[in-house]
Amino acid sequence: MEFTGKVAGITMDFATGKYNIAFQADSIDEVSRQYDSIKDLDKLVITAKKWRKKRSLDANAYAWVLMSKIADAQEFPTTKEEIYEKMLKDYGVLEEADGVPITVTVKACVDMSRITGHWMPIRSNGTFNAYAMIKGSSEYDTKEMSHFIDGIVAEAKELGIETLPPDELESMMKAWKP
Repeated sequence: MEFTGKVAGITMDFATGKYNIAFQADSIDEVSRQYDSIKDLDKLVITAKKWRKKRSLDANAYAWVLMSKIADAQEFPTTKEEIYEKMLKDYGVLEEADGVPITVTVKACVDMSRITGHWMPIRSNGTFNAYAMIKGSSEYDTKEMSHFIDGIVAEAKELGIETLPPDELESMMKAWKP
């Protein structure tokens, strides 16, 4: 069950010692269809998090088109995935846990491409390398995705790759999926 709304309150059932958290939903239609499918289940995993606008699929598709063109424009064979990793390092956002960037330190011989995630080297002493984890662009909010695409557009322009006019780019960035 997923819906938009807000926390309405919390109470404690003194007989059981358990807590009841109430939510106010923005739409009864959104909730009633889903409620019937879970009301008789014995146990649920429940997550509540801050609502954010999601970026449009068009913005993501446009980023990949530009990264493909940037890859094709390289002097040496380069894939769009390699360009994506470079753009994440140049214009991406560090992954955080409890408001602190996620970092790891490993022996210098460790090939970080074998470890799941996007990694940016941050320091080395020759024996050990330290890396910061970068969020994948699918996790970006509006502001983060806008900065990411602005960086990709700037790199494309430097290579003489045609990009959308600024007004179309701005319009695309304002188009959000529900």
